[in-house]
Amino acid sequence: MDEQHTDAAIIQIKSVLRLRRHVPANRVDDFEVFSDDAFLTLYNTITGGIVALMMLISSIALIVGGIGVMNIMLVAVTERTREIGVRKALGAPRRAILLQFLIEAVILTAVGGLVGIALGAGVATTVRAVSGLPTYVSAISVIAGVVVSTGVGIFCGLYPAMRASRLDPVEALRYE
Repeated sequence: MDEQHTDAAIIQIKSVLRLRRHVPANRVDDFEVFSDDAFLTLYNTITGGIVALMMLISSIALIVGGIGVMNIMLVAVTERTREIGVRKALGAPRRAILLQFLIEAVILTAVGGLVGIALGAGVATTVRAVSGLPTYVSAISVIAGVVVSTGVGIFCGLYPAMRASRLDPVEALRYE
C-alpha cells in the first residue's frame, strides 16, 4: 500500500474509532493509530542503537585485546633476548627476526579470531535451538572477523617485532 492509501486508511480508522468510542468533535482523540512505517522506523531506531552499542563494545574489546597481544609479544621478546642475540650473531637479518615475531603475533590473533567465530556460531546455533529465533552467521562476518583479528595482530605485533629486530647482538648475548 502506498503512502496516500495509508493516510486515507488512517483517517477512516480514526473516524470509525471516534464514533465507536463516542469522542465529541471538539475533543482530541483518546487513542492513537500507527502505520507500519511507524513500527518500521521504531525498529530501525532500536536496532541502529543496538548496532552502535555493539560496535562500541567490540572496539573496546579489540583495543584491550590488542594491548594484551602487544604486552605478550613484548614479554616474548624480553624472554628470548638471548635467542635473538644468537640468531643475529649467526647472521640473521633484521627482516627475518621482525617477520618471526610478527608472524607469531598474527598467528596468535588469527587463532583467537577463529575461536571467537566458533564461539559466536555456537551461541547462534544454541539460541536458534533453544528459542526458535532465526539466527544467521554470514560468510562475510566470518571473513571480516578473521581479517580484523589478523589486522590487530599485525598492528599490535609490529612494535615488539621491530624492537626485537633492532636488538644489538652483543647486548642481547650479555642479557641474563
